[in-house]
Amino acid sequence: MARTVSDMAELARTVRRIEVRSKRLVNELFSGEYHSSFKGRGIEFSNVREYAWGDDIRTIDWNTSARKNDLYVKQFREERERTLLLVVDGSGSMLFGSRRVMKKELAVEVCAVLAFSAIRNNDKVGLIMFTDRVEKYVPPRKGRGHVLVILEEIVSRGTESRKTDISAALSFIRNTQKRQAIVFLLTDLVDERYEMGMRILNARHDFVLIHLGDPLEQALPRTGILELADPESGERLLIDTGSRKSIDRYAALRNEQREALRRRLRRLGIDAVYLETGRSIIGALDRFFRYREKKV
Repeated sequence: MARTVSDMAELARTVRRIEVRSKRLVNELFSGEYHSSFKGRGIEFSNVREYAWGDDIRTIDWNTSARKNDLYVKQFREERERTLLLVVDGSGSMLFGSRRVMKKELAVEVCAVLAFSAIRNNDKVGLIMFTDRVEKYVPPRKGRGHVLVILEEIVSRGTESRKTDISAALSFIRNTQKRQAIVFLLTDLVDERYEMGMRILNARHDFVLIHLGDPLEQALPRTGILELADPESGERLLIDTGSRKSIDRYAALRNEQREALRRRLRRLGIDAVYLETGRSIIGALDRFFRYREKKV
């Protein structure tokens, strides 16, 4: 369906609000942490300067020193340019949210912070939107304008399929990204067939899972008979939330599933960040970046 002028104007206003909010977080918190967490691929020669007391003698440039009859040392800089690939789940379950935002809106917020952090560090940014297939691929490029294109794509793209196949997206990455990239997968993991794909991708790239959840998925309110619907299959289930026993059983089951997921990801050696709708992303991202700084 073609967008009207008013639709386009509203989209532009939405993206602008996201840009303003995320740039503030980048400027105040995350730009330096992103840089420290994802180093460049190496160092390259930059320049020479006169030797100063305390310089490492191993950096002395003997050819320049002999030519100028004084001691000079080599200077190096980090080979910074890298590629950040945002891989965003666009399936039906991402349209769920019991608090202030849906999972999809949470994904947009995280993508904005990561993308603006990346371009501030001279990295390229690309996008893959997927359901049970890859729906959209935006090749990596630099610049604010390109980031805004990516954010507009995430915000405006409808759900073409309600199902999820993470392995399809991971396979697409393996076929298109020949050089090592920083890959953030943003999904609620409503899928089971992803372990092998994640293992392979994690060995080749800087791979990070951003798990998007909702409080209602972990604990039910005590409201009586509650009808739940699977957003991907359409299957419906009635639960008696007036019963404390039913609520406790549901919470125990979901807690065990959550812990099993964490154990599975640790076994695969995959770094993961766990976010929920209704909660700020700042604390979780800050802890993750600090963890990565110590790891690299």
